[in-house]
Amino acid sequence: MKELIKQYETAKKKSLKFMKKGQINKYFDALIEMNKYKKMITVSAN
Repeated sequence: MKELIKQYETAKKKSLKFMKKGQINKYFDALIEMNKYKKMITVSAN
């Protein structure tokens, strides 16, 4: 569980970095990655 949260936070930081640089495609990829980890966290919490 802690590893999933750590990976989610890492993806979140990457998405913010890409957004600030204006790299839209990489930003969306990072958002998709965040969504994947968020779903996994939700499933493992239940």
